Amino acid sequence: MQSDTFKVGDIVSWNSEAGYVSGRISNVHIAPFMVNGYQHHATPTTPQYEIVSLKTGHVAFHKGSALTHID
Repeated sequence: MQSDTFKVGDIVSWNSEAGYVSGRISNVHIAPFMVNGYQHHATPTTPQYEIVSLKTGHVAFHKGSALTHID
């Protein structure tokens, strides 16, 4: 699925160090932003998605190419 097809509220999965994780998109970043001193690179054509894990509540940031939509 293309990165621009995800929106707030979508349930997605991604491969992490602990295996596949699923979460809900809570925000779409289209400009560079800082989190805990780390610069995340985002643009309108390559947004970064803020995702809250459904299992742990942990917040992760990923590009659309790393995500898979879950129905």
